[in-house]
Amino acid sequence: MKKINLIKTLLDNQFQIKDLGELKYFLGFEVDRSKKGIHLCQRKYALDILEETGMLGSKPSSTPYLSNNNSLYKTKDYMDNPSDYRRLIGKLFYLTNTRPNLCFTVNLLSQFMQEPTKHHYQALQHILRYVKSSPSEGLFFASDSSIQVKGFSDSDWATCPNTRRSTTGYCIFLGSSLVFWRSKKQTIVSRSSTEAEYRALTATVCEMQWLHYLLQDLEVKPIATPVLYCDNDSTRHIAHNQSFHERTEYIELNCHVVCEKIQAKFLYLFPIRSEEQLADVFTKFPHCTCFKSIIPKLGRVNIHHPT
Repeated sequence: MKKINLIKTLLDNQFQIKDLGELKYFLGFEVDRSKKGIHLCQRKYALDILEETGMLGSKPSSTPYLSNNNSLYKTKDYMDNPSDYRRLIGKLFYLTNTRPNLCFTVNLLSQFMQEPTKHHYQALQHILRYVKSSPSEGLFFASDSSIQVKGFSDSDWATCPNTRRSTTGYCIFLGSSLVFWRSKKQTIVSRSSTEAEYRALTATVCEMQWLHYLLQDLEVKPIATPVLYCDNDSTRHIAHNQSFHERTEYIELNCHVVCEKIQAKFLYLFPIRSEEQLADVFTKFPHCTCFKSIIPKLGRVNIHHPT
């Protein structure tokens, strides 16, 4: 509480502020506090989307993606009014602020905003059916969580059949609380799965470094050196073995920030089994069983269905 009051004092010295008390609702975000921690969700915002799109009475779905997503790249039944599609994409992107399990699917469908088809819109409706299954779902930040940074990095090589670009996915935890996550198509074509994984690793390290600086500014000291998990053996070998770089000159120099940070002991890079790779849900459509096993580990909590 002393640190919170200190921050409020610092802000008050620079700006004219007014203390409105404990935060309950802000820009679609609902905050529920308890001794165990803070639950953050967008329940009202999610229900408003369902009502606006006429999906409030739809049948709930157990996953946010369709069974056959290869057809997303093959359909030509273009929508007469793509504005509805683009508007819904924007709303769902905002919903991913507390729903990381929607991140990959929404990011993928956003790539069709220029010429969306009816099939693409059906895929969006499927996401809404998944949201309908648990509109109160959100993130939980435990009050007794340790202050240690953990990252999970993954990629899916040559994901896009049109451009053959890969997908980067990562998630970063502060203790048991998920604080960063991302799913994004890489900007250039990677010539191997190792290169794609290394680019994803670089993006994750840069995000972890930014979090490190933020914690420094807040005068919060982690209890241990940050750790980063990667399930690709070749990528870890490149990051740990400087001499191996002679065979990987095609990877841009700026990607080797990973090697630099490891040598400086800024972080430790550890292996992880593919089935335990939490970042997997940010790069591809995993098997339904895998998806359901990973999502709870991302700090997903539904306060209306705590079990």
